[in-house]
Amino acid sequence: MPIQVLPTHLVNQIAAGEVIERPASVVKELVENALDAGARRIEVHAEQGGVAAIVVRDDGGGIPADELLLSLAPHATSKIASLEDLEHVASLGFRGEALASIASVSRLTLTSRHTAASHGTRLAASAGEREAATPAPHPPGTSVEVRDLFFNVPARRKFVRTTSTEFSHIERMLIRLALSRPQVGFLLTHNGRRAFAVEGAETRAGEEARLAALLGPEFVAASLYVEHRSTEVSVHGWVGLPTYSRAQPDEQHVMVNGRAVRDRLLASAIRAGFRDVLFHGRHPAYVLYIDLDPARVDVNAHPQKLEVRFRDGRTVHDAVRRTVESVLAETRPNADRAGPIPVSAIAAGSMSAGRESYRQHSVFPRHADVGATLDWREIAALASTHAPTVADAPAADLGSANAAHAGDRDASIPPLGYALGQVHGVYILTETADGLALVDMHAAHERVLYEQIKAELEAGGPPRQGLLVPQIIEMTPASVDMALEQRSALEAMGIVIDRLGESSIAVREVPVAFGTRDLGGLVRDALAELAEEGATLRVATGRERLLATLACHAAVRAHRRLSLPEMNSLLRQMEVTDRADQCNHGRPTWVRLSMQDLDRLFLRGR
Repeated sequence: MPIQVLPTHLVNQIAAGEVIERPASVVKELVENALDAGARRIEVHAEQGGVAAIVVRDDGGGIPADELLLSLAPHATSKIASLEDLEHVASLGFRGEALASIASVSRLTLTSRHTAASHGTRLAASAGEREAATPAPHPPGTSVEVRDLFFNVPARRKFVRTTSTEFSHIERMLIRLALSRPQVGFLLTHNGRRAFAVEGAETRAGEEARLAALLGPEFVAASLYVEHRSTEVSVHGWVGLPTYSRAQPDEQHVMVNGRAVRDRLLASAIRAGFRDVLFHGRHPAYVLYIDLDPARVDVNAHPQKLEVRFRDGRTVHDAVRRTVESVLAETRPNADRAGPIPVSAIAAGSMSAGRESYRQHSVFPRHADVGATLDWREIAALASTHAPTVADAPAADLGSANAAHAGDRDASIPPLGYALGQVHGVYILTETADGLALVDMHAAHERVLYEQIKAELEAGGPPRQGLLVPQIIEMTPASVDMALEQRSALEAMGIVIDRLGESSIAVREVPVAFGTRDLGGLVRDALAELAEEGATLRVATGRERLLATLACHAAVRAHRRLSLPEMNSLLRQMEVTDRADQCNHGRPTWVRLSMQDLDRLFLRGR
């Protein structure tokens, strides 16, 4: 065929193929126009998944009557007029193609009243063919009605999914838009039934109420508020606790200058902030708002404006990573926080436990067992910072001493209280100022050691101890060769080895915190981590995985009896260790049960 200019309606349909993927895309474009018009309340009504009808109403500034016809023209917009405007875009829309594209594949009716006008004006279009504008009653603002989507494009209509699927896309899209503008009220209905409604919020408490309505109260209960302000980048929002991680990345919302986006750089920065506390294969949950000079963001990087490019990506990446990292570093036992996991589920679930058979177990260790079976040096990190506590009292006086402390509200009771004993050699039971707590001693010690070794590594390497008799480890010749190749990486972690033969190595030095237990397992696991990471061990993620392996091996094992002073020493270290609410794999290390929680468990006061 000869070169020719395409007809306008065909140009619009091609644009619609890029912009209008499904009914949710229509909602996105129309709601973004409403937000750009300054709307404070937006209603979205859908029928049959949005295919039969989508109606979007707003109370924004409206469109002047003499510009209404032009609003359906391709690439007609009031948002930019020059290249300089494009480089400083602060609006959600700017290309002027949405209304024209939607009108080319549907039956569209646009009714609007400018704030300065006495009445509204209506304009209808079908398959891109526009009718004459007529006066119509309408409050200040704009209503757009889109019916029979893709009626004139059968090939596109075939790709539309079921009603429930398409509406779920609309709902998720509108939730993202509602999250991007907390000050704006939103209403969504489907086939006449309300799906959700939220009012605009001007305070943090109001925003958290909106988050509970949009994402569920569990998100708010398990999230931490973050805030970082600087002259270049500002970050604020909510970050889910590591124990609230998800199997899918379905609760990850990032807004850049009020625009909901999906950005690999930002996702990488947030994940880097979680790298010390997230279980492998899990995904963090968050709602984060990032604000910076519009000139430093390219929003014209994606046909649907879902992605952005930063002119100084490293600055943005570091600001986001440090913000997330710093708030997660504060996830340690604190008297002002309930703990890493809510206990409401425990109280709720306990009522159904009566259907199961119970076995009685002894919760507390016998006095003869307390402090007699575990060598202090085997949990080296516990010994160095131990300070006398009430739990150092003789065993016979333990009950009265702890009771005196718990009863004296003027005394300074630590967040994790004082140890009462062990539960089956796995958990430490403690009495706190307002109830009790259970601590997973292995997970907690693992976190304490991990942070200790990491700090020592950053300061030049963990202190090492030479073995009086080197330990011989048998392995395959290939593993021996790899161990020697990675000798420098192992030495940086405090493990010094030599080749002893074709299929064996000698371990001559180990980190002080590790002791001499299970050196074979330690070295083999360390080599497995090095083999998986390879040359990327120099990258933080690889290094920290190896550190986690060391900490896991060095941590006190389950079913080992600890003395009360040892238990209390671990509790005190947890209270001053970053990220102590969860172990290196993202599991919670402790749970608090207040007296109110205990009363609910036993139905007291009911």
